[in-house]
Amino acid sequence: MPVRHRLAAAAAAVGAITGLGLIAVPAVQASPSAPIPFINHFHHLRTIASTVPHNGDVNPYGIFVVRQSTGRLHRGNVLISNFNNKKNLQGTGTTIVQITPGGHRTVFAHLVASKLPGPCPGGVGLTTALEVLPGGWVVVGSTPSKNGMAATAKAGCLIVMNKFGKPVETLSGHGINGPWDSTAVASRHFAFLFVANVLNGTVQANGKVVHRGTVRRLGLQLHHSAPPTWVSSTKIASGYAQKTDPNAFVLGPTGLGIGRHDILYVNSTEGDRIFAVPFALVRSGTSGRGALVTKGGHLFQPLGLAIAPNGDILTVNGGNGKIVETTPSGHQVAAKFLDRTPGPPRGAGALFGLAVRPGGTGVYYVDDAVNTLRLLH
Repeated sequence: MPVRHRLAAAAAAVGAITGLGLIAVPAVQASPSAPIPFINHFHHLRTIASTVPHNGDVNPYGIFVVRQSTGRLHRGNVLISNFNNKKNLQGTGTTIVQITPGGHRTVFAHLVASKLPGPCPGGVGLTTALEVLPGGWVVVGSTPSKNGMAATAKAGCLIVMNKFGKPVETLSGHGINGPWDSTAVASRHFAFLFVANVLNGTVQANGKVVHRGTVRRLGLQLHHSAPPTWVSSTKIASGYAQKTDPNAFVLGPTGLGIGRHDILYVNSTEGDRIFAVPFALVRSGTSGRGALVTKGGHLFQPLGLAIAPNGDILTVNGGNGKIVETTPSGHQVAAKFLDRTPGPPRGAGALFGLAVRPGGTGVYYVDDAVNTLRLLH
């Protein structure tokens, strides 16, 4: 069957799971909008556990709540990827930890560049891109650096692990260039993985803003015992502002989330904007940046993104430690401080990944100023 027909059939299969909607990973099933913003139901912050594993990796980035128990993955636990090593060098973190709701931490995977089962230009430096696909296939992004500086960053790859944390394949090239964040929709046998890329011309610009950030949609055929088969790679969005930064490594398109009506929401960290890419599951080419949803206001270097049960867009700011809730129509309806560490400005650079707690009873997030998993509840 031609690739385009396989993709159309896959899109139909994924959409057919709920009739009109999608199974979004890791978003919670949407429900009708409520008059009270989702985050305004929660008033307490709780530290769940340290994210630092035995090798000393720090700077937690990606976060994913496990939906189904299989292998060493346990339902309700939280996977977290680390971007820095124990010397706090960016782009050199190699571990994924698994934390229970009660705070028990174990190492799910420790990835060694020389032992990867395929190419990953530059090595291992784990990013916010972290997903678990049906069957327990864990996919994490790597945007590596030799010395912690963006000047030595390489294209990296996506590393696929099995349900026991063993790497089984890498996905590289074909437009993957600094995979920074991801989201996915999936059926039992097929997944669409959306990946933000931040290194297209960024290092060469030496700190100047370039508008070459992209989002690619990868089509993956899923199997029971064999690793996913890479079927397609399509650039569905482009033109996002990005630049290297001595403190943040790189600023570019970061948080991704699939909302209602097949819309992909994209945080543009540089410029404090959220964009909406229509027909994300089926479009055959780029939409540019998509439609502007909102800019400025409470947004200040938005990083992680998740879709709330009411369909609103949740984002966390790297610039001031806030979580912001925005409606699909672009109204910023709520904002709360999550980070309590002092500094000018308050909470700068502390927040990255976030995920809705199962049942919609709170929001998990990582605080990389103190290397912890925390809960707004």
